[in-house]
Amino acid sequence: MSGVTIQFALISHTNNGKTTLARTLVGMDVGEVRDAAHVTVFAESHTLLTTSQGDSLQLWDTPGFGDSVRLLRRLALAGNPIGWFLREVVDRYRDRTFWLSQNALRTARDAADVVLYLVNSSEHPRDAGYLPAEMKILEWLGKPVVVLLNQMGPPRPAPEELAEQATWKQHLAQYPIVREVLALDAFARCWVHERVFYEAVGKLIEPAGREGYARLFAAWEANNTDRFRRAMDITTQQLLAAARDNEPVEEEKKSVLRSAMNAVGLRKDAEKRAEKAMAAMLERLNGQVGAATGRLLALHQLDPGEAAKINARVRQNFAIRAPVDKAQAGLIGAIVSGAATGLSADLMAGGLTLGGGALLGGLVGALTFAGAAWGFNASTDRNHPTVQFADDFLKSLLVSSILRYLAVAHFGRGRGNFVDSEAPAFWQAEVERAVAMHDDVLGPAWREARMEPDAVKAKARLDQLVTAVAARTLEQLYPSVTAVPGRATI
Repeated sequence: MSGVTIQFALISHTNNGKTTLARTLVGMDVGEVRDAAHVTVFAESHTLLTTSQGDSLQLWDTPGFGDSVRLLRRLALAGNPIGWFLREVVDRYRDRTFWLSQNALRTARDAADVVLYLVNSSEHPRDAGYLPAEMKILEWLGKPVVVLLNQMGPPRPAPEELAEQATWKQHLAQYPIVREVLALDAFARCWVHERVFYEAVGKLIEPAGREGYARLFAAWEANNTDRFRRAMDITTQQLLAAARDNEPVEEEKKSVLRSAMNAVGLRKDAEKRAEKAMAAMLERLNGQVGAATGRLLALHQLDPGEAAKINARVRQNFAIRAPVDKAQAGLIGAIVSGAATGLSADLMAGGLTLGGGALLGGLVGALTFAGAAWGFNASTDRNHPTVQFADDFLKSLLVSSILRYLAVAHFGRGRGNFVDSEAPAFWQAEVERAVAMHDDVLGPAWREARMEPDAVKAKARLDQLVTAVAARTLEQLYPSVTAVPGRATI
């Protein structure tokens, strides 16, 4: 069996973000990205996917259309000697960019199986003056066209994005060459949405290439499923460590003086010893969250040094639903989202100082006095008091962990000097909705995570829950996707 080569041609009006989208799809920095016209001068082919059977999926990044009307006139002359003379003698030496655009289109006409036409979705299709002329150029190519909506802005709730997609689809219905209209922004989109893209384009491949395309799509699916499961494994390990963590409360040192001071309320030893144990757990949790974020970034081939930026973005749009005041909720939110920095063991060393110690002390105070049952459980193990995280606290930790995964999965994919936020506020509502669908198993899951002697068994069961919540969230964010791995495992 010999493999097949399938080629996509990515074309658009100039400066509409083709190369940025190419970077997103290829998964690495290719070409040059600048906010200027005609940055891409040459048509370049990039490998998107390959299989062990020799199949290959190629993406052509082409120069953008500039003067579409002039380009259309020149293409109309392509088949006669005058057209050849204008292109090879006049354009080649006097307007090289224009000449390269013509060559790129001829390449697309001769080689491409599907044309991907990128539009700027931030404007209404009626205002895109270049559209009628460029649609005629696409007709000249004679290949099935998939219109990709780019520059859609920050992620929004699915109904809003689907409405924008419907507007473009309705307007482009007058052009039979357009076979599909999809949202595929180069910014703030993750692998789940690309699955919609690959499924839709696959239906337009000629019969001779469909088996090969199916193998390529299977390879894409296997790679992304594996990465998703590994990401869930990292997330589960961090949650399991928090659920199983506990800290013994130091035994009281007996003395006549201490007893006397406690009796008159001048010293609250028991309270201080419990706070010290809680501080130790929060310190460990802070380190675990930071390490998990770094591992998620490395898994997605991103710089682990961006962990602080990711956690800050999650923190920015994460709100604690707990019976604590606003300031304390902010402190707790910082630690469950991994955005707390500078935590120190000042409290453990015997007292609070400014800076990290103050933050840690504030956290402990919030969990101790304003919501002890919410933040920590106290128990007695073999007649020795211990503290551990309460179910409600772990639930918030689960929500923030899924938010962190979303931020990483959408982070910096081929966007060059990215500055915008990728953790919109509505994500938390979607994650909490997915968690609520599993509320009946959440409590038993935390109890089992604490009590199951076999850590491997405990992790396997918690992993099912975490994966199911993440999969449900992704399906809510991307309703066009048929299924996300792990959705049906619980």
